[in-house]
Amino acid sequence: MIRAKIDSELELRFRELAMRKFGYGKGALSKAVEEAIYIWVSLNEKEHTDFKEDPVEAIDGILSDIKIDSVELQHRIKYIWASKGLQDVSDRH
Repeated sequence: MIRAKIDSELELRFRELAMRKFGYGKGALSKAVEEAIYIWVSLNEKEHTDFKEDPVEAIDGILSDIKIDSVELQHRIKYIWASKGLQDVSDRH
């Protein structure tokens, strides 16, 4: 069990969205909190890899064919990670 104090306006917005998405029944808030935490953890978890080459050169090579700017790429990646997190949560239920 996790207990946390958050801003009242944020709490209200969260409750409204949780009920719209998961319904007004018992467990809606718990599902929304679990989904939110899962997404946060997915976005903030660091993977540890043993990479012996220059990572900047490796990333540059991987991204050389992409024709969008770095800001747009960051936004797209954020949504891909969030979508994957949501899919993993859905798969567990």
